[in-house]
Amino acid sequence: MGPARLATIWALFQGLLLEALPFLLIGVLISAAARWLAPGGRWLQRLPRHPLLGPLTGAALGFALPACECGNVPVARQLMVGGAPMGTALGFLFAAPVLNPIVLAGTWAAFPDQPWLLVARPLGAVAVAVGLALLLPLLPEGELLQADLLAERRLVQPLKEVSLLERRGGLVGGGLQEAQALARAGSGASPLRPPLGEAVQHAAREFLELALLLVMGCLIAASVQSLVPRAWLLAVGGAPTLSILALMLLAMVVSVCSSVDAFLALGFAAQVTPGALLAFLLLGPVIDLKLVGLLGLLFRPRGLILTTAGACLFVLLIGQWINLWRL
Repeated sequence: MGPARLATIWALFQGLLLEALPFLLIGVLISAAARWLAPGGRWLQRLPRHPLLGPLTGAALGFALPACECGNVPVARQLMVGGAPMGTALGFLFAAPVLNPIVLAGTWAAFPDQPWLLVARPLGAVAVAVGLALLLPLLPEGELLQADLLAERRLVQPLKEVSLLERRGGLVGGGLQEAQALARAGSGASPLRPPLGEAVQHAAREFLELALLLVMGCLIAASVQSLVPRAWLLAVGGAPTLSILALMLLAMVVSVCSSVDAFLALGFAAQVTPGALLAFLLLGPVIDLKLVGLLGLLFRPRGLILTTAGACLFVLLIGQWINLWRL
């Protein structure tokens, strides 16, 4: 690998990292604030559990949060830890990166002359999120979620839903803090608010852990992006199905944040079919190379595979429908 290729990889890596880090910090701060202001997440447990209304409610939360897909991961994790219905947390995780105000404004600024896209992108994001929120819970939570996340989630759930043995705390070898949380959860008492310093330390550790995974993901994405010429993928831009598949692959490889992906798409919008353009704008915020490590903090490998396969299938179907409509 020559110096020119290494310089390209370094430039791509810097660009991806500088785009994502501020939003990751915003997400961690929102998660930390929610953990400190509303310990135990009682309000989260009151969110709708309906298979359709739950994901739609989670998606609607994205309108209020200015974070891209990287920043939404710690917030979605806090939703799950707080005991929010799984469908609601998944609806937020997968739809909020497109529905947040910055992304909607960016899409409008990049494509002011294509009003269909300004409607199709948020509706498509909601459709993909609802589909994944219905698909992923087909796996039991023990097979879907990482062990540490599952243990924290069970700790705050009511005893009528989760047994003492499943909580992995309190009477079953947990520490003092877990035992106190278990006792208060079982008695129905309001959880104690952690000291502010403890909340800040927890947020700092979470940010460093997520930032390390983000650095690794950006490095992988930059390396792959430099090895896969975009011209190869755009060469099939006029083919109804191949163009969608090519732009889906490009979205996963480029790994650009949803806050700026519309401006990147503007550069090749005239070369591809409408369905392929929409597919690029829908798939990247759900799954790409830089996101794999972050989502790995939430999902086990089977969950990641199911997320990738499901998202690709839903986006492909939406893209095909758009091509039938627009071509």
